[in-house]
Formats: sequence, C-alpha cells, structure tokens
Amino acid sequence: MSVRRLASIPGFNIDRVAAAAGNDPQVLRMENLDTDVPPPSAAMEATRAAIGEDEANSWLPFTGRDDLKEAVAAFIQRRGGPRYEGRREVVITCGEGDAMLDALFCLTDPGDEVILSDPTYAGMANRVRLVGAVPTFAPLRVVDGEWRLDLRAMHASVTDRTRVVFINNASFPSGWVASEEEWDVIASICRERNLWLLYWGGFEGVLYDGRTIQHPAALRGMRDRTVIVGSPTLEQRMIAWRIGWVVAPGDLVNDVSRVHIYNGLVPSGFNQVGTRVALELEDDGLAAANAEWQRRRDETLRQLDGLPTVKPLHPAARAEGGRHPDAWLGRCCCRTARSLRLQQRARRAAEAARRAGPACPGHRSGARLNETVETARLIQ
Repeated sequence: MSVRRLASIPGFNIDRVAAAAGNDPQVLRMENLDTDVPPPSAAMEATRAAIGEDEANSWLPFTGRDDLKEAVAAFIQRRGGPRYEGRREVVITCGEGDAMLDALFCLTDPGDEVILSDPTYAGMANRVRLVGAVPTFAPLRVVDGEWRLDLRAMHASVTDRTRVVFINNASFPSGWVASEEEWDVIASICRERNLWLLYWGGFEGVLYDGRTIQHPAALRGMRDRTVIVGSPTLEQRMIAWRIGWVVAPGDLVNDVSRVHIYNGLVPSGFNQVGTRVALELEDDGLAAANAEWQRRRDETLRQLDGLPTVKPLHPAARAEGGRHPDAWLGRCCCRTARSLRLQQRARRAAEAARRAGPACPGHRSGARLNETVETARLIQ
C-alpha cells in the first residue's frame, strides 16, 4: 500500500505512450524533450578528456567543483542577473530535478503553500507535493494569441500559508514567456508578502520572435529572495550530463548544501568539467539552435493548419519560447489512457484513408516530424 505522501501524485506514464508508439513513422512524437541539435563540441571534448583524470573521478567536493560554481555565477551575471559569489552561493546538483527538490525542502515546511502557473510542468507540482507542501495555481489565459498570466488571480492565490512562488520561464509546457509587467507583479507580491521566488531558468534563453532575457533576480529587492535552479540540459542540449545547480543567496546556501549531500550527493566530476566549458563559451550554439527550433515551430504549425486535431483544453496560443512540441501547438497533454486510445483511432483513420486513396478528404491525415523541417512532412 502506498504511503499518504504519494496519494495525490500520479504515475509517470510517458514511457507507456512512447512504447505504444514504437517506431511507427506515422506517429508525431511529442512525448519528450530530446533534440537532434547537438551539444557544444567543446563541451563534449572536455568531458571525454576528463575521463581518466583522478581529480574528476572523486567524491569531492560534495557540493560541486569551485570552478563550475564560478562559471555558473558568471553565466547568470552575463545574462543580466545579479552578481553572486560562486563558491559561497552555488550548489552543484545531479540535474535540475534534484535542484528543484533540494530548494523546496529548504523553502517550505509541510502544509505550506506554493504558487505555480496553470498549466505548468507536472514535475514542479509533484515535487511540491513530495516535500509535503501544497501546490496552488494561478491560471495562464490566452490573450491575442499569447499566454498571459492572470494577474488578478495571481494576487488572489496568496494566503497566509503561502511561502513560495515557483515559476519556470520560458514556461514548460505552455511556452509562456513572462512580460515585464508580469515579472513586476510577481516581484511585488514576493516583496510585499515576504515570499521566496523559486525560479527555474531551464528555458530562460530559448526565446522566439526577438524576445530577450529578463532575469527576475535583477529586479528591485529580489536578489536575496530569489532561488535559481538551472542546468545545461535544455539550452546547451546536454541532456545526458545530468548536471544542475541551485543559486541560494546568503546563509540559505548552507541549508541547500546540507539537503543535497543527503539527497543527491556528488554529481559526475567528468560532466562538471564539460558543463564548465559549455558555460564559458562565447558561442554555445544557442542562437543557432533557437533559430532552428523557431523554424520547426513555424513549420509544425503550418503543416498542421486546417487538419483535424485533438480539441485543446485552452484556445491555441503561439509559444513564445521553449522547445516542447505541445507548446508549439498550444495544446495541453492528455491523460495516458486517452493518448493510447487516440493513437489507436488515428492509426485506424489513417489506414482507412490510405485504402480510400487520394480522393478521400482524410487522406492527408498523418504527420511526421523527425525534428527537421526538411523531413517534417505529411504522410501521403
């Protein structure tokens, strides 16, 4: 029998949907965040070179290499964030998931409330539940074809039990990118109600249509009440490195260090070396990657325009950032059972259309996206 802690946490069933899809070329794969845009070559070379070095094959230091901590602090500052003391205010973790959990353990007690956007990443909401806190939600609404935070509802979400506002930006899975006004409101709520901002900047630089990074920790009074979670997973495309970090201002870093030592212990020394190199590059390939991902977003929307699709839970909104296909389509993920049923129905419909031939209105009924515009084509 499961413990009460897990009562409101559903299973992670993406693997079931992926297994059902198999290698069928008629299935549009949208279940994960893999990409064929490669990591920086210098980071790969540095990681390979570190294998075999005694210094990189060590339990120490438990909270991460000092050179990587300094690189994280410099990376944030180059993007318009405040200055942090890398060796004193950064903890290196075993990926962004560990980092989120470490931070939530240090910012909340059981029963405290944490505000998230709706929709948001299930991994954020369920980590709130894992630490015994209570997620509450401020809705995103579609305004003029873009997601916008309902600022009135955001204010109304705050109670005497609220301790944290937990935001990822660009948001996954919606593709919402907070505007200057929205960040100002979030920051003012944190200042006025003495709340922490837990900011996951995983897609911070994956922005489309000329948008630029706005770092919330740089806003008035926010440096010392913002905890930053980051990683090279998404922007630098270093998925398998499983390196992350928590930037915790002042003495809070001592708590984060203590939690991480018992939660994740030490991340790979080899991969820390590669991550440091990636963060120090003048050109890590992100600008080119963004241009390609934006091109794919636009091509996906173009090819699906006019085709029958699953009715969205919200009106379609154009993603402003992030690189998840659900965000590109403005759709929200459906439950596992429904996903499996939809796969079966789509296969039957596609087979019937093929038998009927080109004259059938549903003949162009499938889509294939192999993560390049050149091969993103309708199956005839």
